Amino acid sequence: MGTVYAVQPAQTLYVTIRRDELRQLKDERDQLKLELAQLRLQLNENAAPTLTAVQRTPLT
Repeated sequence: MGTVYAVQPAQTLYVTIRRDELRQLKDERDQLKLELAQLRLQLNENAAPTLTAVQRTPLT
């Protein structure tokens, strides 16, 4: 039998982030969502899916 552990309540972690960092994260999230939509479209269009390289532009 395995070891029984007491369950700890979830803890909240607070962090500070600058506005420019937040904007960059949001931009990267939007870029990833777009890539995901494109890849899903490719998978739906191809009967035999082939992997293609997606060129991402770095966010700086």
